[in-house]
Amino acid sequence: MTNVDNTIEAGGARLPATVKVWDLFVRVFHWSLAALFVIAYATGDEVERVHVAAGYAIGGLIVLRVVWGVFGPRHARFSTFVQTPRAVYVYLRDAALLKAPRYLGHNPAGGAMILALLAMLAGTCITGYMMTTDAFWGAKWLEDIHAVLANLTVALIAFHILGVLLASFEHRENLVKSMITGRKRAS
Repeated sequence: MTNVDNTIEAGGARLPATVKVWDLFVRVFHWSLAALFVIAYATGDEVERVHVAAGYAIGGLIVLRVVWGVFGPRHARFSTFVQTPRAVYVYLRDAALLKAPRYLGHNPAGGAMILALLAMLAGTCITGYMMTTDAFWGAKWLEDIHAVLANLTVALIAFHILGVLLASFEHRENLVKSMITGRKRAS
């Protein structure tokens, strides 16, 4: 069952019908993860206690998101947006030509980006945790891997933002606003 909102603005103009897509957990997860990553990245070696706390919080969020990706509502479930590499390629090709179809939930490239970001962040958290153990304390190679994973995450975030901007432009909808309100244009 879809909750469609046909809002009338001042002057009697009818806004496009919207539908609830992103549930509260997905929205809070998204913005919390973004804020925590900025905190963790900015503090690095400078404020270790804050860096470690942010890292543990990110790790906890990842675990919750994976559970939500299996048991959550339709648009949060991995089964509804994880596509084959071929589907991702076709979508990216079409997006480059500004001919990509609009998706109510995540498009194939967005689904791939979610998996890539979760994997990269999980790797960053795991290597960060390993660095606190007796077995790996002071291991320079592990510190290097941790730093590379964090920097690759920054690169993925940049591509994510570019993808959001491109899709927003191509489909004439504000995807940032939809990740705040949870609502997208119905058609």
